Amino acid sequence: MSEANKRPVDEKALVAEARAKVTVFDVFLQFLIIGATSFGGVVPYLRENLVTKNHWVDDKEFVELLSISQSLPGLNATNMAVLLGDRLKGWMGAVAGVLGMCLPGAAIMLAVGIVYRIHGDHNFVTYMLKGVAAAATGLLLATVIQLGKKSLAHQFDLVFVLVTVLAVNRLHLGVPKTLIFVGLAAIFFHYPRKSATAGGVQ
Repeated sequence: MSEANKRPVDEKALVAEARAKVTVFDVFLQFLIIGATSFGGVVPYLRENLVTKNHWVDDKEFVELLSISQSLPGLNATNMAVLLGDRLKGWMGAVAGVLGMCLPGAAIMLAVGIVYRIHGDHNFVTYMLKGVAAAATGLLLATVIQLGKKSLAHQFDLVFVLVTVLAVNRLHLGVPKTLIFVGLAAIFFHYPRKSATAGGVQ
């Protein structure tokens, strides 16, 4: 029994089993929870609920869906809800995901907007927002580290990360242009190496 417990978890089997049980209501409920609790940045909450808790996707697929979500117009969270909802339960899953994701935020922001309009000039509100911003940065950094450990296949991939940060933050290039440039560079870097390896095996 002890040896069986030490065996590594088959992530693909875990995802397949979880997806077989999911319903449209599960998609709606999970994104409703994410939309209602994702304070200060949604990416850590998406990974915690979709990968770690429910096993609907693994880290590799999560990064792929997140990359597509960031490359398309609109909010990352709603794009992710559409993509994953469709992948899990078709168009009904996509609709359920979007509704679940948007309803809490819309209701909360309406209430917050009213309160902020009335009390937004108080110092405690400013201090609170600064604290939330710092906490959100920490959450995002923790998620980046966790995903990076599994997603960066080669040490040179860190160069792509650095180039992306510099292009967006320092050169002020648009995200789509940056992703296209870095994506093409990554294809050019990885493809010949994989081909050469395959040729050596043959």
